[in-house]
Amino acid sequence: MAKLKREEWYDLTRATNWTPKYVTEEELFPEEMSGSRGIPAEVWETYDEPYKVVYSEYVETQREKDAGAYSVKAALERSQYVENADPGWVSTMVAHYGAIPLAEYAASTAEARMARFAKAPGNRNMAVFGMMDENRHGQIQLYFPHAYTKLSRQWDWASKAYHTNEWAAIAARSFFDDAMMTRDSVAVSIMLTFAFETGFTNMQFLGLAADAAQAGDHTFASLISSIQTDESRHAQQGGPSLKILIANGKKEEAQTMVDAAIWRAWKLFSALTGPAMDYYTPMEHRSQSFKEFMEEWIIAQFERQLIDLGLDKPWYWDILIRDLDITHHGMHMGIWYWRPTVWWNPAAGFGPKEREWLEEKYPGWNETFGECADVIVDNLLNGRPELTGPETLPTVCNMCQLPIVGVPGSKWDVKDYQLEYEGRLYHFGSEVDKWCFEIDPERYKGHLNFIDRFLAGHVQPPDLMGGLQYMGLAPGEMGDDAHGYEWVKAYSQPKTDAA
Repeated sequence: MAKLKREEWYDLTRATNWTPKYVTEEELFPEEMSGSRGIPAEVWETYDEPYKVVYSEYVETQREKDAGAYSVKAALERSQYVENADPGWVSTMVAHYGAIPLAEYAASTAEARMARFAKAPGNRNMAVFGMMDENRHGQIQLYFPHAYTKLSRQWDWASKAYHTNEWAAIAARSFFDDAMMTRDSVAVSIMLTFAFETGFTNMQFLGLAADAAQAGDHTFASLISSIQTDESRHAQQGGPSLKILIANGKKEEAQTMVDAAIWRAWKLFSALTGPAMDYYTPMEHRSQSFKEFMEEWIIAQFERQLIDLGLDKPWYWDILIRDLDITHHGMHMGIWYWRPTVWWNPAAGFGPKEREWLEEKYPGWNETFGECADVIVDNLLNGRPELTGPETLPTVCNMCQLPIVGVPGSKWDVKDYQLEYEGRLYHFGSEVDKWCFEIDPERYKGHLNFIDRFLAGHVQPPDLMGGLQYMGLAPGEMGDDAHGYEWVKAYSQPKTDAA
């Protein structure tokens, strides 16, 4: 039997709209789930996804990806790479696996919302594939670290992190619940697939895949690459939604959703990806600094995408560019200082050679963040390790749910942006975090970050050990210096004059 050419049937299969007979269109696509914003169904039918795929092609491609990733894992299992890898790189993997797999699995629910409720048939079609993508991503990223649970209980946090009250998990849930689990299908397509996945997920996976390959971790590199190619495809769902909103007088609302999602994603990845790229990855294996990667993938490429779609750069763009020199360094210092409260072992990353690299990539690092490193080194050299651990509570932003950071030392610029709303005082790490809250205070009010919970009496006893117990961190899971403080020895060696 002769077969029709693909171009003769593709549009028919993807444009499956119909006129309901037993329910009204409003019942079939309730506004709170579809988010049509008064735009007629015939307009949503013009939705044209740039990446075309059909089921048979999808299954064949995904089978090849899985076969490749699992084959590399099987082939390299006997090499004992993880047992012999640099502890800083191991920490990158442990942190990644705790932060990402269950968020990927949750994203399948967000894709399912679009697959069922989006008024654009093209969006529904693409979301079915996106739903399967995210399910695969969750499964494969839970399977790979499970093999290492025999080495350390920290690997088990791939399954555990999002089910705990650990402070970083609270912050991650706050963002993902906002962008994925509590929005209508159009908002999900914009905030999740466009703002988050087009920019920051690609950044996470491209950057880690490059660093993994440089570090010789071909298992992790093949896994991450197989996921990133999926993200590049289903991340295309938001662009057509934006075009329809802009063409139908909804540019301001679209701009607001994009701006809020970009900023919230930036703050989360400044704590996850920034330290991994600039501090945990062995220096000889770093392909780019975090700032260089952000400038290439976010500041340059993503900015161009926004303008091409008819949007403006976010109003805070200059603030974001400035923060590339600041925020992730502050997050790293805070995470290392509060290392017992995370499920991985942070690498300090400021030995003498690392400091030279940091100063080269971030001029002025030594006279700012370097002053904090000097105090840490001095305490460790003089047998006072207890002074390099937590004694006080940090101030945590009520928007990003992460500690408020800034420039230390003589250029100190840390500021707490405050807002009183319905009798409660909220604290924010920047004017942009405060703006995100003010967009929709009813959505965000009442949420308690870890410090709020501590002060509300949820943590008992109200001390560090009580906090660790509340966060679900048991012995063998609490973080410590990745290299066992061996890097400090480089500072105790006597200096010799060059011959």
